[in-house]
Amino acid sequence: MFANKKYLLIAIIIAALVWMLVDALRQPGTEALKGNFEQKAYIRNEQNTGPVVRIYAVSVQDTLWKEMELYGSYMPHTKYGTTRVYFFQSGKPVPDKLSLEAENIPEEFQSNCIGLYEKDEMSQYYLTKFPFDRLNSSNFAD
Repeated sequence: MFANKKYLLIAIIIAALVWMLVDALRQPGTEALKGNFEQKAYIRNEQNTGPVVRIYAVSVQDTLWKEMELYGSYMPHTKYGTTRVYFFQSGKPVPDKLSLEAENIPEEFQSNCIGLYEKDEMSQYYLTKFPFDRLNSSNFAD
């Protein structure tokens, strides 16, 4: 009788582990988002002992602000580092090289940028609509 309980306990533990593994593998990612997001450029500083800066240029099919916010939140972020995702309308020119300098996007591409997701050192995030259109840009914070 004790052996039956032992096998039942082992079966329950194995079932729980399989369930957790399947659940972990089914987590949504950027491919599940609407908008056909496509990463066009990426740069990261070489700093491994201090703040890590990650910058992405991504094309998106439409101005789906909530989807852009979710896309940005799926991007890697390091504590005390920054992550910036510049969104560009599909079909318009997108930079293939980014810079770690103050202006991450070359000036000739700035007018094509429709959104900027930024997560700062304190893990606060902002989505700015039309960040290079000084008159119409707006921030949405967490």
